[in-house]
Amino acid sequence: MSNTIPSLRTVNVTRYVTPLREGGSLPAIAEADDNFLYVLKFRGAGQGKKALIAELIGGELARALGFKIPEIVFANLDSAFGRTEPDEEIQDLLKASVGLNLAVHYLSGAITFDAVVTQLPPLLSSQIVWLDCLITNVDRTPRNTNMLMWYKELWLIDHGAALYFHHSWDNWQEQALRPFVQVKDHVLLPWASELDTVDAAFKAILTKEKITDIVNLVPDEWLEDESLTAAEKREVYIQFLTTRLAASSTFIEEAKHARESRF
Repeated sequence: MSNTIPSLRTVNVTRYVTPLREGGSLPAIAEADDNFLYVLKFRGAGQGKKALIAELIGGELARALGFKIPEIVFANLDSAFGRTEPDEEIQDLLKASVGLNLAVHYLSGAITFDAVVTQLPPLLSSQIVWLDCLITNVDRTPRNTNMLMWYKELWLIDHGAALYFHHSWDNWQEQALRPFVQVKDHVLLPWASELDTVDAAFKAILTKEKITDIVNLVPDEWLEDESLTAAEKREVYIQFLTTRLAASSTFIEEAKHARESRF
């Protein structure tokens, strides 16, 4: 495990290529000034900056645990960028997203993971289920696996629906201790038979220092609002994750119970 403090590059969006209409947030394939293509996630979409925060924290936690994750970057969107866009809905989205957004490297030619076609080994399945229980990621179902096969390797994508406690800050302490009941719908649950082994290994990796380094990547401007300061919100994310880690037996037992009930 590397002890290097994680960092993200910043790029400037130069060309809007095409929208991706698989969800309500309307991400897009875009080109940046480094000549790479990215899947651009907009601060002005649906769940707004909270989805970007979940994408960043969830993705970088996954990377820290050794999963393959496309590079995540900050993406600047200029105020003049959407003026020539003919689609009104997209133009409104671009106008609402001026400033700092989030983007992930576009894996050209990747195909959606299908559990019927590709069966993952129990250890890897358990690792992914454990991660999604930790970050309360509701979006890894048979209908929408949010996993890609690229050059015969598995890549995890789209963690914007995770950490849903931050849509209501009032009872985050209680939510940190709750089992993850949505695990019953997880696409990999049938093969997740090594959760206890994974728990011991992953808890050794995700120290409070590692979690703090990842949460500190979140820009202040995505965190600030009328209720809490950026520093206060950052501390909540850190405490939520460390509390959930300490009580991991709760979500492990829920996952085991869900497996027994289904199979």
